[in-house]
Amino acid sequence: MINTKQQMKVRFTMVVAIAVLITAFVISVATGYVSLTPSQLWRTVIGNGTPKENLILFDFRLPRIVISILAGMGLAISGAILQSVTRNPLSDPGILGINAGSGLMVVFYVLFFGNGTNFLYVLPIFALIGGLITAAFIYLMAYKKGEGADPTRLVLVGVGMAAAMYGATLTLATHFDREQYAFIASWTAGKIWGDNWTFVLALLPWILILLPTVFIKSNVLNTLNLHENVSIGVGVNVEKERRILIIIAVALASASVSVSGGIGFVGLMAPHIARSLVGPRHQGFLPLAAIIGAILLLVADTIGRVLLDPSGIPAGIIVTVIGAPYFMYLLARK
Repeated sequence: MINTKQQMKVRFTMVVAIAVLITAFVISVATGYVSLTPSQLWRTVIGNGTPKENLILFDFRLPRIVISILAGMGLAISGAILQSVTRNPLSDPGILGINAGSGLMVVFYVLFFGNGTNFLYVLPIFALIGGLITAAFIYLMAYKKGEGADPTRLVLVGVGMAAAMYGATLTLATHFDREQYAFIASWTAGKIWGDNWTFVLALLPWILILLPTVFIKSNVLNTLNLHENVSIGVGVNVEKERRILIIIAVALASASVSVSGGIGFVGLMAPHIARSLVGPRHQGFLPLAAIIGAILLLVADTIGRVLLDPSGIPAGIIVTVIGAPYFMYLLARK
């Protein structure tokens, strides 16, 4: 009976979250420098829109909105994995410096290879390399023999690495021309820069492959949340699964920020909110965390676009305004 009630609660919460996401999607599509009324929006969707309305909807707004949704999901699931694997509620790819490491490799790629034909498809791979190197370094710095990676040290080393990486990124950006420097600065601030369908196609395979893989490993994540001896006792190869899941988390975060900008705190807040709503079992809270992450980033980007038209405020700044106090609250409670 308890399980049935819990399942009903999870399903109801998911339905509500999806309804909120759809509402945010419709508002975001209709809102901007040029607003679209419901009738204009419907007319354009069914193929009867004017050339201007088609341009606004299909060429400008939809790609950016889809990028926000996909990147929000990727960052949320990445944060959920890191929190479970490290058993550290403060873990987040932005806080731990993974996003910054990915960003540094993005700058290296732009500096030495430019933006050729395959620029967007190669970018997530370079971002992944930077994220993996950063994650490995942070883990080694936080590791204590016989105790594993200390959670508090993980956060402290991660924050220091993030600051150093962002500093190195901006230093390298001084070698660019003015236009390239402006791009790097806006990327670092977390501005959604994916403004066409090529960006969506560059990110979509990573999300479609890695998210289902994580959902399949929900039972493994449930086990890793327990004491290590218990995990070993039920037949889980702890170190192997931990390495696989960390690589997946870094890949999700790196691919997301490579086309969306250096956005933090989504991976911190979304899993916490989902866990508080439906409990700690990963079968229930992982899909919900993905939806909440999409909502957070989509709403942040929409607010940023509306507040200062036409230039807007980067979504990363909006998320940080909310996420930084939340992080301080969790840190104080921890």
